[in-house]
Amino acid sequence: MTASKIVLSSLTHIRPITCAASYNTRLVPHPPDLVKWVKREGGFVHQAVKISPQQNEANGLGLVASQDIPKGSLLIALPDHIPLRFESDSGDGADSVLANLARQVPEELWAMKLGLKLLQERAKVGSFWWPYISNLPETYSVPIFFQGEDIKNLQYAPLLYQVNKRCRFLLDFEKEVGHALVSLKPNDHPFEGQDVGASSLGWAMSAVSSRAFRLHGKKLSDGTRNKIPMMLPLIDMCNHSFNPNAQILQEEDAKNTELLIKVVAETEIKENDSLLLNYGCLSNDLFLLDYGFVIPSNPYDTIELKYDEALMDAASMAAGVSSPNFSSPAAWQQQILSQLNLIGEAPIVKVSLGGPEFIDGRLLAAIRVLLASDLETVQKHDLDTLKSISAEAPLGIANEVAAFRTIIALCVIALEHFPTKIMEDESLLKQGVSASTDLAIRFRIHKKSMIIDVMRNLSRRVKLLLSKETAATEA
Repeated sequence: MTASKIVLSSLTHIRPITCAASYNTRLVPHPPDLVKWVKREGGFVHQAVKISPQQNEANGLGLVASQDIPKGSLLIALPDHIPLRFESDSGDGADSVLANLARQVPEELWAMKLGLKLLQERAKVGSFWWPYISNLPETYSVPIFFQGEDIKNLQYAPLLYQVNKRCRFLLDFEKEVGHALVSLKPNDHPFEGQDVGASSLGWAMSAVSSRAFRLHGKKLSDGTRNKIPMMLPLIDMCNHSFNPNAQILQEEDAKNTELLIKVVAETEIKENDSLLLNYGCLSNDLFLLDYGFVIPSNPYDTIELKYDEALMDAASMAAGVSSPNFSSPAAWQQQILSQLNLIGEAPIVKVSLGGPEFIDGRLLAAIRVLLASDLETVQKHDLDTLKSISAEAPLGIANEVAAFRTIIALCVIALEHFPTKIMEDESLLKQGVSASTDLAIRFRIHKKSMIIDVMRNLSRRVKLLLSKETAATEA
C-alpha cells in the first residue's frame, strides 16, 4: 500500500480525506496560526515559544525558543477541551458507527481508533479542530507508505513482518469501513458522505501514532482516571530526545475537575534551541514504524532472534565451544530452560541483543547453563543472577568466556542475514537516493552498527576475563 497521489484542495463545501504523497506539506497551503488558535481557546503559550520555519524530513515542523527560557518555566498549557480524543463507549448516529468500527481495531493498533475520530473531524466542515488538523502533514515517512522496493531495503525480517501486518490490516479494514458506510443515512455518516480508503486510514493511523500521547482522561465513576491516547495541538510539535529539555505534566483544575495539560522547561532552554520531549525509550523499529525516523546510536535499539536449538548449536560451533548440550540438553538443563520459558508449553522464544543490558537475560542464562557441566555450581545461583550480565562469571571464567564467544557468534550470524555490508550502504547514500530509500538504508546501517557494538563490548569483556584468568594462574 502506498499513498494515493490525489492533490488536496481547501474547498469550503467539502474537506477531502484522501492522502497526497509529498513530505512536509501541510493539509492546506496556508493553514491558520496554531499559536493564535491555542491562545484564543484559553490556552497558554510562552512568548518565546515559536514554530520553527525550518522543516526537515525526519520531524517536520518543530518548536524553538526565540530567547533564553529559564528552567521551570511554563511553556504551553492546554485546557481540557483542546486535546483531540476519542471516547468510543457512547454516542448515537455517526458517533455510534465510529464506535462500532473502533471496536474492530486490535489493541496493538490503538492509533487507528483515534485515527477514525481524526478522519471524522478532518471531513467535517466547521470542525473545532480544523485549525489544528490543517497544520498536520499531508503524509508521513512511515514504512506503510514506502514503495515495495524500499520496504525490502529495510532488510530486517521482524520489521518487514510488522510493516506487512499493518498494510494487510489497513486493506482489510478498508473493506470493513466500506461495509459499515454503504447504506448509511447522510446524518449517520461519520465522514460527511466520503469514501474512506486504505490510504486515508493509513494517514490517520500514522498521524496519531506519531503525535498522540497517552494521558489521563475523564474521571471515572470510582474517582480514578484511565489513560487514553490524545492529540495535543502545538505540544505535539516538540521533537524527540532521550535528554529532553521539557516534560508534560497534568494538573487538575480544582473548580471543575478538568485536567490542564502543561509543558514545563525541565532545563534552561537557550535561544534557538528546539523544544524536546522524550517520546519513550524505544527501539528504532518502533521509532520508524510509528514516527518515521531512526536514531543513530540509539541506546535502546535491539535486534530480535529466535531461541532455537539449531541456531544455538551453530553459534557454539562457530565460536569453537561446541557442546552436545545445545542440541540435546540434559534433563536438569531442560528444567531451567523451561523456567526461563524458552522451551515447554507456550514458550516465548523471542530473545534480543542490544539495548541497555546488551544481552537478553533469558538468552544469557540459557547459554551459561547449557555450557555448564556441573549442576551443583548452577544450583548455587538463582535465575536472576544467571540472567544478569553484571553478575561477573557466576559459573566460572571459562564458562563466561565460552558464553560470550557464543553470543558473539550469534551476532556474526545475525549480520550475515543482511545482504549488504555497512560500507555498501554508505556508498549508496552518497549516490543520492529518495527520502524513503535513505531512511530504509539508515535503518539497516544503525541495526548493523548496533550488532557490531554488542560484539565489541563482549570482546572487551572476554579480553578482561582472560587477563584475570592469566593473572590468577601466574599468582
